[in-house]
Amino acid sequence: MSEPELQDFDNGENEEEDYYLDEDDCVYDDGDGFDYEFDGADYFNQRLADKFDDLDLPPGVEATVPWLQKIVTNEEQSSSKLAIEDENTNKSQLFKQFDTVKDFSDHYYAAASVEETKRDWVKRIQHDWKLLEKDLPASIYVRVAEDRMDLLRAAIIGPKGTPYHDGLFFFDIQFTSFYPTHPPSVYYHSGGLRINPNLYNNGKVCLSLLGTWSGSGCETWNPVQSTMLQVLVSIQALILNEKPYFNEPGYASFANSVSGERTAIEYNDNTFLHSCRTMLYSLRRPPEHFADLVTSHFRERGHTILAACRHYMEGHKVGSVLPEEEEGPEYGDAGASTSSAAAAAAAPKLQPDKVDTISRRPTFNDNLKTLFEELLMEFNVKGADTARFLAEKVKKRSGVTVGARNAAAEVVEEWLD
Repeated sequence: MSEPELQDFDNGENEEEDYYLDEDDCVYDDGDGFDYEFDGADYFNQRLADKFDDLDLPPGVEATVPWLQKIVTNEEQSSSKLAIEDENTNKSQLFKQFDTVKDFSDHYYAAASVEETKRDWVKRIQHDWKLLEKDLPASIYVRVAEDRMDLLRAAIIGPKGTPYHDGLFFFDIQFTSFYPTHPPSVYYHSGGLRINPNLYNNGKVCLSLLGTWSGSGCETWNPVQSTMLQVLVSIQALILNEKPYFNEPGYASFANSVSGERTAIEYNDNTFLHSCRTMLYSLRRPPEHFADLVTSHFRERGHTILAACRHYMEGHKVGSVLPEEEEGPEYGDAGASTSSAAAAAAAPKLQPDKVDTISRRPTFNDNLKTLFEELLMEFNVKGADTARFLAEKVKKRSGVTVGARNAAAEVVEEWLD
């Protein structure tokens, strides 16, 4: 295989208008001598909504933009917010790690029906289902089709300490009529991105266990012992690792060299950018039967992902520990309804970088800044904790360091002018 190319991306900065909504009250003089007292957020929302009246927005956008929605009282807002939070929590808790669905209309192998199968084939797949239901790591989710036993879809959460951390990566699997004599067929939802030497932009998954790569000393498919669970765990552990650059055959020998490590760091930078783009791809086009997982996962991890983006733009290595997380709780909950709690608890503690900051190509910060703005908007819509980042944007835009109320007031005044 040829060496993975480190590409520069020419994505321009998309300046998004973000607004901090103050919760204090303000008074508005309508010019006729009548003063109306409004809640600060309500008044600000109304003024912003007026600004968007003449814009031709795509269908459905109005429903997701907070300041274009109907203005309600504080009591109604509080009640509505609690109801939404309860509903979201229920969805997150109800999303099982393993479950059956009727069918997959968007599955990559949906049109590739298997030939006539035997009873042993059915029994073996049922055996794999039981293993998945019982032994799946907390960071992997699976859905199997009742009407098509040959189809399976899996979501894998990127492990901590890697350029894939907190990402969601989707795979479509088919048990062919030759299973288990031959390994299953696996397709990666790449979104057109080459995010790993073993994950191609055309969806190919290069793994010796799948028979898609042949190498000496590598584990190959064993019809008697190998399982679907083993395939998924191998993808997470062997492919989505700390230094994917060295996954490329022949590159492992450079792992301890200065030039090899430098190239691996650059590859991680590029990989994290791709991971952020994959997040946006999943948020905007979640695979069938996984929309609730996408929403709940990024609602929970959105703040940490944005904080990591800032951390990396300050010059820290991709995958390094965030200062605020060193003594914080482990990822996710103990139950199967959330993400990788068990995997995180079992993982070794990551140590801060020996070198506080690193030098990197300026295009990294330019591209990450653009992605940060897009992720901020998407996470905000999904209900993630983005207040800190929105407030920082307003303060930076207004050029003041006073309280949030003064910052919001200045932005309101600018709009009114």
